[in-house]
Amino acid sequence: MHAFRVLGGVPTGKVRYDNLSSAVAQVLGFTRARVETERWTAFHPHYGLEVFYCQPGLKGAHEKGGVEGEVGRFRRNHLVPVPETATLAELNARIDAWDARDDQRRIGARPRTVGEYFAAEQPLLKPLPDDPFETGRWSSPRVDRYGQVSVRTNRYSVPVHLIGRQVRVLLHASEVVVYDGRAEVARHERLVAKGGVRLELDHYPEALLCKPGALPGATALDQARAAGKFTPVHDAWWEAVRNAHGDTAGTRTLIEVLLLHRHMSHEHVVAGIVAALGAGALTADAVALEARKAAEAHHPNTAEGQPDGPEPSPVTSLTARRLARLPADTRPLPSLAAYDALLR
Repeated sequence: MHAFRVLGGVPTGKVRYDNLSSAVAQVLGFTRARVETERWTAFHPHYGLEVFYCQPGLKGAHEKGGVEGEVGRFRRNHLVPVPETATLAELNARIDAWDARDDQRRIGARPRTVGEYFAAEQPLLKPLPDDPFETGRWSSPRVDRYGQVSVRTNRYSVPVHLIGRQVRVLLHASEVVVYDGRAEVARHERLVAKGGVRLELDHYPEALLCKPGALPGATALDQARAAGKFTPVHDAWWEAVRNAHGDTAGTRTLIEVLLLHRHMSHEHVVAGIVAALGAGALTADAVALEARKAAEAHHPNTAEGQPDGPEPSPVTSLTARRLARLPADTRPLPSLAAYDALLR
């Protein structure tokens, strides 16, 4: 789907496929018959693809043309040495940029660039279908007592108030989205290895308020530190507030500060912590006040007198829209006088 969006259309004629496991469940003998996977069987008719499967092994090497060589050239030029990235999404964005840059490349002594040759062929593509195809796979796991759901041997956190509930999970190639009914409650980058755990610290504050002693050794805290969401500023605030109020009360105060991240941006909360720490005001209310000041300084239009909440929805009621199109009703008001005769 991403390739079709980049190309701006769908290729016509036969599209050759090497027997990738996401499309081919089984190769039947020495023929070109294949047992296709369920999702692939729904995918290629949606885009009107005429699928052609290459022969496996050396017999089908000549059927892929210069594809193998082009893959090797791209890997040697852009993926050697192996690039270091923080997320899979970042790597995909870099590959898209390299691909766009290759449009200016000339192959051998040809008079035009790769992009110019493609521009001549692009009008031959079929238009994209109006409705996008949902490539994700749905499942309905139950949230365990740790506030996690198990998806393909890996575990992902959800808000702790969903413990014991059955949720819906949409598994994509690079991310996992969790829904409670129709409301999205969690979104994680998909884990590649097996037996991994992806936890979001923001899913656990309500439980940690009851058990503040569990925070220092929590896996969610370690992952938040690694992701840069729990900064050295948070650690400095935590240490200062524990020295002032004790471990238990100080940790609870920190958790109250973490709850501010749900309705305020990360940088504003960090600025509020820095200001409150500098002033020696070691309370969650002081951090909230300073964070609000930082937000107002960053967005002057949200000062007093200006609404700082979400703008009203531009969606118009269907009933109001239909009534506005109706002609004026000039009929007289109904009378109930005729029914008075029944009283006699």
